[in-house]
Amino acid sequence: MIDWDDVRYFLAVARGGSVRSAAERLGVNHATVLRRVAQLENRLGARLFDRLPSGYRITGAGQEVLGLAEQIEASSNQLEARIIGRDQGVRGLLRVTMAPTIATHLLMPDFAAFAQLHPEVEISVLSLDEPVNLTNREADVAIRVVYDRNTLPPNLHGLQGPELYSGVYVSRDLLAAWRTGECERVRWIVKDNVGLHNWAHGGEIPAAEVPFRTTSADAQIVAVRKAMGMTTLPCFVGDADPLLARVPGTRLRPHGTLWILTQGETRKTKRVRLFTDFVSRRLTAYVPLLAGRIDPVD
Repeated sequence: MIDWDDVRYFLAVARGGSVRSAAERLGVNHATVLRRVAQLENRLGARLFDRLPSGYRITGAGQEVLGLAEQIEASSNQLEARIIGRDQGVRGLLRVTMAPTIATHLLMPDFAAFAQLHPEVEISVLSLDEPVNLTNREADVAIRVVYDRNTLPPNLHGLQGPELYSGVYVSRDLLAAWRTGECERVRWIVKDNVGLHNWAHGGEIPAAEVPFRTTSADAQIVAVRKAMGMTTLPCFVGDADPLLARVPGTRLRPHGTLWILTQGETRKTKRVRLFTDFVSRRLTAYVPLLAGRIDPVD
């Protein structure tokens, strides 16, 4: 008999293309993912993935299993969502997903406040750059930066929040060094998966030809704090940091709109409604910070 949990691990690898991605999504270690996939392959008597240096490539047999597994998953999720939607108790697990920067630099104090108000709710924060699938019940609530509302999945319930703005920031020490002539040009700190926004050019500080690259938002923030160069950041990060200043001659630009997203019957549960209402009020209070309308920290 096939274990549904083994199928869940198979689906995570198929969707992520690697054991690492599946382990991160499921919150387990690599060995667990490998063991679960091997168990399913043994039960089915077929190899479901080709193990390549670049990742896991699904086989023909795996493609057949994938289609059936997704049908089973959809039915399971529909049944679970209907039962959960009738749950009007506050106690239980609440899984919330968002980008790491929003979690660590904006909303974590609010999660702590919500946890104090509702200690019976078990909060699990999925701090990930890639979107989590609410339809597949990978999370209960998603807080996302949306650039075009037409891209929102039609099956999700969306609560629109404030608009975000970004600016160009540099460390105060590096800005002082440039003003006194100690350095003529300053590197750009670039996130490889985002690149440099066109609007970021044109400030008073000339850019060096050789950039500093990173794939991590946390590393990007540390690099600008350590005077590695200048970079684009959301205003709620840059303006709140006493070590940073806006680059002279640059302007703020829209960075997207925050949306609170829920799915189907899940949004009807009491703990989800309490949480989304709470976060919506907190985001409204943050409008000046998110729009760059507060004075940067001195």
